[in-house]
Amino acid sequence: MARGIAERMAEIISDRKMTQKDLASLSGVTESAISHYLKGDRIPRGATLIKIAKALNTTTDYLLSQDEKSGSQKDFDDARVILARNASKMTKEQKMELIKLLM
Repeated sequence: MARGIAERMAEIISDRKMTQKDLASLSGVTESAISHYLKGDRIPRGATLIKIAKALNTTTDYLLSQDEKSGSQKDFDDARVILARNASKMTKEQKMELIKLLM
């Protein structure tokens, strides 16, 4: 299981052109711990896993699962793109409602 988490983390880091240092800074987890997680010799647990998932803009389910990226995360990403494209046409109330739904 550790290898799966490591591979998923590494894939997201690479896709987003991040460094281990970037992830450490965004998540509040030490660079040393991030390095161990990426090598697969440690597994992030509990609150640490949540921090890493948030920093990578993904879900803990995705990091822990053996399945491909969940549909709900894809839907979330798609909704953010739609919101960004149409934000200038929306009222403040519509924007706030969408933000609430996406949180």
